[in-house]
Amino acid sequence: MKAVARPEQTAAEFLPFRGRKRLRHLKKRQMMQRASSAREEWALAEGIDFSGRVLPSREQISPDFKAALELAPTNPRRSEMAKITMTVNGRQVTGTCDDRTLLVHFIRENLGLTGTHVGCDTTQCGTCVILMDGRSVKSCSILAAQAEGSAITTIEGLAQQGELHPVQAAFNAHHGLQCGFCTPGMVMTAVDMIRRHGGNLDEATVRAELEGNICRCTGYHNIVKAILAAAAEMGGGARQAAE
Repeated sequence: MKAVARPEQTAAEFLPFRGRKRLRHLKKRQMMQRASSAREEWALAEGIDFSGRVLPSREQISPDFKAALELAPTNPRRSEMAKITMTVNGRQVTGTCDDRTLLVHFIRENLGLTGTHVGCDTTQCGTCVILMDGRSVKSCSILAAQAEGSAITTIEGLAQQGELHPVQAAFNAHHGLQCGFCTPGMVMTAVDMIRRHGGNLDEATVRAELEGNICRCTGYHNIVKAILAAAAEMGGGARQAAE
């Protein structure tokens, strides 16, 4: 028996499932083609070649798009390049980057110091922590240009003359790491924590201040013990966590 469409049914509703799926696919394809066409016209106007082909001259742009260009701002804001000078691990460095570049990307990509990790880009995980003028900072939360003239210390700058920093040595001795991805941020946070609290540092304080650092392996107990051990060795007088 042949199906008959009800008057209130649309053509799409009357089609079998595969037909409706095909119709959606065609509509999506048409939208993508229109978007691609608009993108190519914009590229022609800006003199940008996304496809590797030889671009036609500006005069070949469609009249409608050319009219729209006349109404557009004559000097749209473009991202500018910033020249930045800072001291990183005791050495003065100068680099050029986009003015929107985050400090973590400048450290990793421009300076090649990949010990500073990128874990979330939302300032939650703490794997990107560095010391900026002696204070712990999440380097994904500030622009590289904001660090102009600052003294930056990354995980690579802690060890001196081949000897591990006391915090690094304590993490090693107390197995305060598992996969190691969060470790650089944990260590840098611990260094600043010990600097600020000194003899007042105890287990409760350590756990409270590690809230901004996430260990996906959930190895917090040994991390806390390592920080307290390092504080004691550095003369902070921290009370050791219970074994």
